[in-house]
Amino acid sequence: MKTVAVILAAGLGTRMKSRIPKVLHPILGDPSLLWVLRSLPEDLASALVVVHHGKEQVIIALEGWQSGNLLPCAVQVVDQGEPLGTGHAVRACEAELDRLGALRVVILSGDVPLIPRETVARLSASKGLMLAMELKDPGGYGRIQRNADGSLARIVEEKDATPEERSISLVNGGAYALPWAALKPALHRLDTRNAQGELYLTDAVVDVASQHPIDIGIEPAEELAGMNSRADQAALQASAQARINAAWMTEGVSFLQAGSALIGPRVVLSPDVVVEPGARVEGSIRIGPGTHIGQGSVITGGEIGSDVSIRPYSVLEGAKVGDHSVVGPFARLREGTELQAGVHVGNFVETKQTLLRSGVKANHLAYLGDAEVGENTNVGAGVIFCNYDGLRKHRTRIGRDAFIGSDSQLVAPLAIGDGAVIAAGSTITENVPAQALAITRPALTVKEAGALRYWEKLKNRQ
Repeated sequence: MKTVAVILAAGLGTRMKSRIPKVLHPILGDPSLLWVLRSLPEDLASALVVVHHGKEQVIIALEGWQSGNLLPCAVQVVDQGEPLGTGHAVRACEAELDRLGALRVVILSGDVPLIPRETVARLSASKGLMLAMELKDPGGYGRIQRNADGSLARIVEEKDATPEERSISLVNGGAYALPWAALKPALHRLDTRNAQGELYLTDAVVDVASQHPIDIGIEPAEELAGMNSRADQAALQASAQARINAAWMTEGVSFLQAGSALIGPRVVLSPDVVVEPGARVEGSIRIGPGTHIGQGSVITGGEIGSDVSIRPYSVLEGAKVGDHSVVGPFARLREGTELQAGVHVGNFVETKQTLLRSGVKANHLAYLGDAEVGENTNVGAGVIFCNYDGLRKHRTRIGRDAFIGSDSQLVAPLAIGDGAVIAAGSTITENVPAQALAITRPALTVKEAGALRYWEKLKNRQ
């Protein structure tokens, strides 16, 4: 049976009090909507994302995820137009569902990020299913009333419920699998005679259930919890954090303080990785065996090899780090940085669009931008690669076994040959051949007893 997913992502999210659409607020670095889309089975025919509030931002995000190969199936956008309720949102997809030849529709909410892929796969394989959860405090959720045989009788929204109905603990999880042939006419029978003056999708679900069996699956509350406020967002992140970190510990990863480390859903950790307190790792990244991530470090995307030491409070942004390298403390590796094996980048060193080949050392207070540095070259403290002329960026190329003395400025475009030595304090504006010594310091002048005369002169001025 051809199944198409409909993701409801048009809500304003008033309680979030944000310029950002609710579905784009992140959980462990990934927006809620991306979590939901990633839960879709790969054999799904297609997915429709219903947008309205902040639709431009949502569309840009979807395009980025699609180009980054983060989505399991083709995704199309449907603009709901004037938002008249969840039933209206699904009805806005009618033409596309017909065009796609949908036989079953799986409906999910873009602000329910932690629904597992296994659960969505079960939805998409069912003939008719809605998900529910048991809550001690069900405020805000629609209450589910069942017939004597356990089948669905009614779904009552919070604002329409009587005090007796509000005491019901079984609530609507907002996820459904429904036959399109029955759902389509049910959507057209909806009316706005309710407390909110909207077209409720839940009324259509009950309508379908009156003629087609709809099972009720009760799932863990944390898997169907929605993000309607900043407090909800924090609770969802804590739940995701605990789940992800526990899973990695079973795979041989050590957390010195699991409750403070934030590991994103696209991160892949290897056995014997150690994560110190306060570290945050997000985006698409694989970290090799034996790597140690220091306290307070922030790593976003990229690739980290085996037995790497990321020392405390380092920031890596899409960097590629080779085996046995050392980074930090307090280092920043920006986009386009690649460290081959055994490279040392130390405290307060910043790199960008730079390749450091095996054995390079830049241990203190340096900026290396738009450069390539050969094997075993040493870059001294305070060295600056001057890559920007105010209009364009230029590259610096340094050969192997070179020595760049402290407090030197290398003004690009520039090439420095193998084995060359740049004397400390030099400003290099021309290419330096292999094995050459380059020095631009003025000659040292020493005046005997000059210090005594200097102090005497100052005293006489008083």
